[in-house]
Amino acid sequence: MPAVEATTPTIRKTALNSVHRRMGAKMVEFNGWDMPVEYPSVGGIMAEHIAVREGVGIFDVSHMGDLRLTGPEALAAIQHISMNDASRLAVGQAQYSALLYPQGTFVDDVIVHRLGEDDYLLVINAGTREKDFNWVRDHTRQFHCQLEELSDSFTQIAIQGPKGASLLQKLTDANLSAVKFYWVTRGAVCGLPDTLIARTGYTGEDGFEIYVPADQATSVRVWNEILEAGKEFGVLPCGLGARNTLRLESSLSLYGHEISDTINVWEAGLGRFCKMEKPDFIGRAALARATAEGLKRTLVGVEMVERGIARDQYKVLDDGSREIGYVTSGSPAPFLKKNIALAYVPPPFAAVGSTVRVEIRGQGVKARVVSTPFYKRPGKLKP
Repeated sequence: MPAVEATTPTIRKTALNSVHRRMGAKMVEFNGWDMPVEYPSVGGIMAEHIAVREGVGIFDVSHMGDLRLTGPEALAAIQHISMNDASRLAVGQAQYSALLYPQGTFVDDVIVHRLGEDDYLLVINAGTREKDFNWVRDHTRQFHCQLEELSDSFTQIAIQGPKGASLLQKLTDANLSAVKFYWVTRGAVCGLPDTLIARTGYTGEDGFEIYVPADQATSVRVWNEILEAGKEFGVLPCGLGARNTLRLESSLSLYGHEISDTINVWEAGLGRFCKMEKPDFIGRAALARATAEGLKRTLVGVEMVERGIARDQYKVLDDGSREIGYVTSGSPAPFLKKNIALAYVPPPFAAVGSTVRVEIRGQGVKARVVSTPFYKRPGKLKP
């Protein structure tokens, strides 16, 4: 019998991989991708985080996935597979939503963009690309629409921070002041015509995400031109480390942490995006039953009172050292200068001001439940 050779999964690289390495980025494997976690040459996660909060930072987010649904029943298909109400979207508008399993838990969270009359773009997570594509394909077969996998067609660059609009305006002929938060437009960017520009992001700040052709030469040129144009604004390249601390300060969910195939919409505190009044969608019946049954756990914000850092998966205890929940995401908050976390706990412990403990190296370290988001952008625009 011939020997079976073990195969090593191929680590994927974005078109900007060589740039990150030349800039001295610390690279890590993330959901099958070779990605920069931080740039020590610019000060690392702390400096990158502060740059986005106070100025502007740019991220390579090309590992994210893109699915396009077009055709006369594209809207009906979107309505069937997602929890938000896409019928409310005007052409050029976007919304946060999620794909749900029949039990009301998460296939993935997504951003739905309405690009045209019967033209929708779903931006999905890197680690769930194949699963999401298969799910959407299998559950839209009955609709008269076409599904395209466009994930490898674009280099996606996020330009985030209060000075992001000023930076990008130098490089585009689009009138960015006319683009509201969670709306999209098209224009020339760095000389590339008809570039998709979305006023979205994952940092809690104002900012844009641009979609340029994924060939290496074009991607590298655009990245470098953004950095050059951003010098006057103190722009910094940013990695996944700052992306994570920024989204945690802003209490934005991450798949596999705050949301998953075992957590439902109500537990995750995302009910405001779930439109139960719209026609039937996958997961609706289970969510209706869950409403009647009541919550057994809920997501809360936690701030450490005593010295210690709550890390992902650490146990949450009551004052009697009984395990009551767990940390989904936790770290120091660079801008707030506190140690914070998101955690699941039973409803009796969820009131703001409640005292809990986080088990750190075998010790119950005191913490308190606080309101979320931990950080709110001044003058924040709601999608």
